[in-house]
Amino acid sequence: MQAKKELPACPVETTLMLIGDKWKVLILRDLMPGTKRFGELKKSIGSVSQKVLTAQLRDMEAQGLIHRQVYAEVPPRVEYSLTGLGRSLKPILDAMWNWGETYQAQNS
Repeated sequence: MQAKKELPACPVETTLMLIGDKWKVLILRDLMPGTKRFGELKKSIGSVSQKVLTAQLRDMEAQGLIHRQVYAEVPPRVEYSLTGLGRSLKPILDAMWNWGETYQAQNS
């Protein structure tokens, strides 16, 4: 069994370690409404490369934020959804949305 990675002492730093990447926050945003396939995520996120998106999804799966479901079909179908832990980040994303809206309103 693999030893758990040492977490930072600061809870804010722990949160940033898990979702501090631009792409991870956008992945969370796009999975909040429900399950998506890889192509749907890539299209909704925009300019992310396939390689980077794959790496981010794998990391988020390893951290327990998303679930990857592979269907034994030809061609194979893979779907991504949030785990309970991933869904628990909704208040953080909502706060980011609200702050961003306020900022946009004040600076447009």
